Amino acid sequence: MLTPTVLQVLPDRSGKRRAWTLAVLLAGLTAAVLAALSSGTYPISLTDLFRVLAGGEPAAAGPADSRVTAAIIWQLRMPRVLLAMIVGAALAASGAVFQASFRNPLVEPYILGVSSGAAFGAALGVVVPAFPMSVQVAAFAGALAAVGLVHAMSRRSGAPIVVLVLSGVIVGSMFVAGVSILKYLADDAALRDIVFWLMGGFYFASWRDAWIAGAAVALSGGVMAAGGWTLNVLAMGDPEAQSLGIEPRRARRVLLAAATVATAVSVSVAGIVPWVGLMIPHAARMMVGSDNRLVVPVSMVLGALFLLACDTAARSLTASEIPVGIVTALAGGPFLAYLVRERAAALAG
Repeated sequence: MLTPTVLQVLPDRSGKRRAWTLAVLLAGLTAAVLAALSSGTYPISLTDLFRVLAGGEPAAAGPADSRVTAAIIWQLRMPRVLLAMIVGAALAASGAVFQASFRNPLVEPYILGVSSGAAFGAALGVVVPAFPMSVQVAAFAGALAAVGLVHAMSRRSGAPIVVLVLSGVIVGSMFVAGVSILKYLADDAALRDIVFWLMGGFYFASWRDAWIAGAAVALSGGVMAAGGWTLNVLAMGDPEAQSLGIEPRRARRVLLAAATVATAVSVSVAGIVPWVGLMIPHAARMMVGSDNRLVVPVSMVLGALFLLACDTAARSLTASEIPVGIVTALAGGPFLAYLVRERAAALAG
């Protein structure tokens, strides 16, 4: 559990160090963007990249090569880079909000059944050709349907927040069963599409996806970032929050709704990308302390950097692209093992 102390409300490190941390992260994100735009099966030099970004033509290239290079940068790689950053920022910020709201460091954005609901919607869109929604819209609708059921169950019970988590487990299990049924009924091609979607990726990223996801994440991310002080107060406990004029249930509802929308949008455009929302908030706290006014925005920058780096590696390491969910899982396992070891050492000390 997160220790509810006043240190979660007051800054615990120098502002100068935090400013340097944010500057380094932004510089790293810029470098990651340049590396992502220039890397791939069709490598582009930084000189040509800067020329195309400035509206010019690549050096020492004919008209045909210039058009190909510009098309690769603007139509293929740029929307993919933006979408990877948007999804990474959304999942990381959502993870920070969920962990602070539930006062549990092991909570992640999919705890309320978002991933299983989205998986069911996407599988339904793949298996049933007559389904009126596209796969992405169906995934988003499935995610919201799962969260709606979770909130309906927990509201009727009138029980504490633990019932919300248990309701998420129950609803998630139901949708997982639904996905299993659809996989059993699917033909080989549909089954392959479902499995591929479940592993996450940005293979079909487009400017339309980037604009829609960007607008939704900008709104929900703004709400989460603005709620940093409220998260600090909630971490102290409900009685303390009420004494400071905050209604805990209402505040959690607003923040969790924003985090859920950001997660649902991310899952609908990228599939299930694990570990980002669990480990990035921990990494942010290691950099800037436990003040959520800083943890949430730093998590967004760090999440964008991490997922962009993972996606660049996923499409550059081998001739055939690796699903990005596999890369994040490979990075997340050792990181969680490190956190467990550090936590055990702290308790032993």
